Amino acid sequence: MLTFHRRRKMRVGVYIDAFNLYYGARDLCGRANPGWRWLNIVELVEQKLTARTDWPRATVTTVAYCTALREKDGDASSARDQRIYIGAIASDPRLKVEYGQYNPKLAKGLLSRPGRRGKKARIDRVVSPGLGNIPDWLPALEFRRPEGEVNLLVNVSTYEEKGSDVNVAARLLEDLFLHRIDAAVVVSNDGDLRLPLQIARARVPVALFNPSRRPTSAMLQGERSDGVGRHWWLRLAKEDFLGHQLPDQVGELRKPQGW
Repeated sequence: MLTFHRRRKMRVGVYIDAFNLYYGARDLCGRANPGWRWLNIVELVEQKLTARTDWPRATVTTVAYCTALREKDGDASSARDQRIYIGAIASDPRLKVEYGQYNPKLAKGLLSRPGRRGKKARIDRVVSPGLGNIPDWLPALEFRRPEGEVNLLVNVSTYEEKGSDVNVAARLLEDLFLHRIDAAVVVSNDGDLRLPLQIARARVPVALFNPSRRPTSAMLQGERSDGVGRHWWLRLAKEDFLGHQLPDQVGELRKPQGW
C-alpha cells in the first residue's frame, strides 16, 4: 500500500467526462433552470477533498476535461456558449481540454411509448394500425416480431458523442504510468470506465464522483480496500452544482444569459 509523508502534498489528477457531468447536472437541477451550468468543477472537487482525512495534503495538480463541441445545424448558440464556458474553466492552468466528436446519427428502431419517469417500465411498443392508417408525415414500415406482433419501424435523426470516455481513460492511465499523480478523482457514471478504474485502483487511491441522480454504476463500484486501498465514492447533489459557480465574468469571458 502507498504511504505518504505528512509534509509532502498528495498529487491528485481529476478526470472529467463532461457530457456525463452535464446531463447528470441537468437532470438534477432542471433543464430550464439557471444557476448550474457555469460550474466551477475544480473548486467543487477541491471542496470534497478537504473533507478527506485519509488523503493527507491532497492537492489538485492536473485536470483533464474530456468533451466534444455540440455543433448542430440550426443551434449555433449551443456551441458558442459551450466555447465560452470551456474558455472560462481553461483559464486554470492545471486544466487541459481533450476533444472527442459530436456527430449526427441516423438511428432505426421500433416506435415506443415512453415509460413513467424514474421507473423501469416495460417497453410498450406501438402496434401497427395498418399501413393504410399511418399518416403521410410519419415515414414508418411495419415490422413483425418473432411472437407475431406487428410494430412500426422508424428512422430518427439524433446526435452521438464519441470519445470522451476513451479520453478519460487514456489521460488517467497516462498520468498514472508516468507517475504524475498519487491519487485520482474520476467524474463520471459511465460503466465503460470499469477496466481503467480497476487498473488505477491497483496502483493509487481513486475517488469516483457520480454526477447523476441514478445509483452509481455497479460496473464502477469496488471495495475500499481494492489494490492499494483508500478508495471512496460519492454522488453529487443539486446543491453541489448550485454552490460552486464561477464568477459571472472570467477574464474577458462572461457567463451566457440563462446559465
